[in-house]
Amino acid sequence: MNWLISRTKGDLVIWGIVLCLSLFSILAVYSSTETMAYKLKDGNTEYYLFKHLFLMAFGLILMYFAHTINYKYYSRIAQIALVISIPLLIVTYFLGSSVNQAHRWITLPGINLSFQTSDLAKLALIMYTARMLAKKQDVIQDFWKATVPIMGAACIICILILPANLSTAAVLFATNLLLMFIGRMNWKHILSIVGIGLFTLIVSIFILHKIGGIGRVDTWWNRIENYTSGGEEKTFFQNQQANIAIATGGVLGKGPGNSIQKNFLPNPYADFIFAIIIEEYGLAGACVLIFLYLLLLYRSIGIVLKSPRAFGALLAAGLSLSLVLQAFINMGVATHLFPVTGLTLPLVSMGGTSLWFTSIAFGIILSVSRDIEEKENLEAVPALI
Repeated sequence: MNWLISRTKGDLVIWGIVLCLSLFSILAVYSSTETMAYKLKDGNTEYYLFKHLFLMAFGLILMYFAHTINYKYYSRIAQIALVISIPLLIVTYFLGSSVNQAHRWITLPGINLSFQTSDLAKLALIMYTARMLAKKQDVIQDFWKATVPIMGAACIICILILPANLSTAAVLFATNLLLMFIGRMNWKHILSIVGIGLFTLIVSIFILHKIGGIGRVDTWWNRIENYTSGGEEKTFFQNQQANIAIATGGVLGKGPGNSIQKNFLPNPYADFIFAIIIEEYGLAGACVLIFLYLLLLYRSIGIVLKSPRAFGALLAAGLSLSLVLQAFINMGVATHLFPVTGLTLPLVSMGGTSLWFTSIAFGIILSVSRDIEEKENLEAVPALI
């Protein structure tokens, strides 16, 4: 254990955030999977707990190894990952497993492991955008030399994710726009392309909805209608049960494992786990969770400001923004501030490969922090002598 601790570098506060979020996750997942265990595993409530513990332990191992790699290598890894992501997304769209008309998962032959290819694509695109912004700082204001190649990659990946997962595509695109703005790309170019893209998307969804029966367009349309008008569809039922959980949680909650709405709320261990946390730990637990994500953003901003290289700064900024933005959208859905999206709560919701890719993202942020820490220690040595 001492050997492991001595080799764990990077921002200790972020490591602390990881441990706290993991603790929240273990408690909330164990409680929220109780009903599913009785239905599918003959009351073996420990089955999903041990499964989640295994996934989380492996995620922490991935995080540790990711943080030991010098962040500069992720520049080349980003290129390889992006090239791999494009055919994987295409294969997933045509041959992936379908759930609620959404082809999001692909099963690896031989090991029978399913994962969302969008998780890999999301990580790859953020790393690639950071790489391109860093490399093109000398021409960053040029439309053809900077805006087109950087924005082009983001559009290709997001368009490939869009048919199966609109919310992930939207959050990923928004994250990349923020990263481009931080990377000093011409904001007029960004706004013009965004305007054209949004207009095209809205018109396309409207036309496809009028035609009817095409992909998940009707699902998107119904979710927005249910959100704005309070329809009697499944999404309204989800929001209704989440609101009950939040309203009955009070200030301190009902206590660990005492949630009632986990028996009625669909997927309480994933999309709506924040509502279960509020019910069991109250407003106090919700504030602690929100504070942890805000603290992650704050510490990441510190890493960005200290990083001597543009790539490290942009890499930490992009990944932290992605994690925090997804977290607050998930919380917004649970509290009915946003329509139902299907986005999980990073490092808290139960998941497989999504949890692993989130862990890798944390590891990369810690890798940038580790590099800064090592350089500061080297600079301090002469002063001590």
